[in-house]
Amino acid sequence: MDFILVVTQSRYFLVDFDPIAFSVGPLDVHWYGIMYLLAFGFFWAWGSHVARTRPWWGFKPEDVGDMLFYGMLGVVVGGRLGYVLFYGLDSLLRDPMFLFRVTEGGMSFHGGLLGVIAAMWWFGRKSGRGFWAVADFVAPLVPIGLGLGRIGNFIGGERWGRVSDVPWAMVFANAVQPGGWASEELRAAWAGGALDHLARHPSQLYQALGEGLGLFIVLAIYARKPRPAAAVSGLFLAGYGVFRFVAEFFREPDAHIGFIAGEWLTMGMVLTLPMVLAGIVIMAVAYRNRNRKPE
Repeated sequence: MDFILVVTQSRYFLVDFDPIAFSVGPLDVHWYGIMYLLAFGFFWAWGSHVARTRPWWGFKPEDVGDMLFYGMLGVVVGGRLGYVLFYGLDSLLRDPMFLFRVTEGGMSFHGGLLGVIAAMWWFGRKSGRGFWAVADFVAPLVPIGLGLGRIGNFIGGERWGRVSDVPWAMVFANAVQPGGWASEELRAAWAGGALDHLARHPSQLYQALGEGLGLFIVLAIYARKPRPAAAVSGLFLAGYGVFRFVAEFFREPDAHIGFIAGEWLTMGMVLTLPMVLAGIVIMAVAYRNRNRKPE
């Protein structure tokens, strides 16, 4: 392989990764799919560890595999349905097959959350443990997967941030032109500094650190000892909502939706605020009822 040395005048890093990690015959394996696999792997490994070392949760390591199966269905089905309903309803009405074109728009966290909630309710009902027992166990296992998903967005050059001139801003090739990651002309323009005015916040990394690593640390510390039923789940909802709401100030809103109001309110904020309020209410009720015998 030949390498060409380019003297870079641009002040900013160029994000132009090939979204395909590798190919096996006709099958292309995308980085985003690898992040999903890593997220599910972490869920199983850390969940099994928690089940073994904290018996007061009432779960066995083998239960984690069953939770993961239901959770995967909830994430995939709910995430796609949520994206189509929240962000692509017009496209769905024009073409119902848009629901299955996952390359034209991706997954919605809020839809995935609803899917996971439905999956946990079903698992809790089948296992006889109840919804909150399952939800409180699962909540601390989720953030790392969320962070890995945002890293997948970053590598794929999608869901980028707003234009900025902060020193750590980055030029996203796909934000300049579709498929820009493969354009030699675009790379040459970046090297000469011609794209500096298009640099953006790497908001995917902000989210990976916030709602991914940060939220995981908060929940891991909080859930190290028994808490009132539903309290861990409430903290997850409120914590994610706060991290996501802050991140929305740096994310570029979806092009087909734009800002809901003014130049700051986005659909992500609208969908996130109820999560914060619900999380606070759930925690308040959980602590008020902590001395009552659970039904």
